[in-house]
Amino acid sequence: MKHIRIVDSSFLDQLAREAAETPRRRKNANLHAANEYPCHRLFNALQPDTYIQPHCHSASSKDETVVMLRGKLGLVEFDANGQVISATTVLPGMTIDIPHGTFHGWCCLEADSIFFETKAGPYAALEPAEKATFAPAEGDPRAPEYLAWLKNLCITR
Repeated sequence: MKHIRIVDSSFLDQLAREAAETPRRRKNANLHAANEYPCHRLFNALQPDTYIQPHCHSASSKDETVVMLRGKLGLVEFDANGQVISATTVLPGMTIDIPHGTFHGWCCLEADSIFFETKAGPYAALEPAEKATFAPAEGDPRAPEYLAWLKNLCITR
């Protein structure tokens, strides 16, 4: 028999600690049981030096909704050519709805930032066309400079 699961501050504290210990400096905790589950629900913890290459989710079922719980993130929306459409700082209590096909980039502006995300399953790795060719890939030596640029966009607007 399954039981109600309570997610409290100690759970979020532990997730943030785990994110700080990973090489990628981020960690997710899934509430859905398997990748095939039709609705993915997960917590994401990020540290300020993590780099997430801007991307989009092409499938019409892959709209993404994010609820900010702790910390502070930057969110940048791009057109397909890499021109900035908008940049904002995302604070706790804010909800972001990202339509499929929208290029976006996240940057962590405060240690131990955590958000809750939902989108349709099953999990599918990003296709090459979904990765922003205008931005460096994860692990590229230019990524730290690009990350600093993203952060600057979000804190100056």
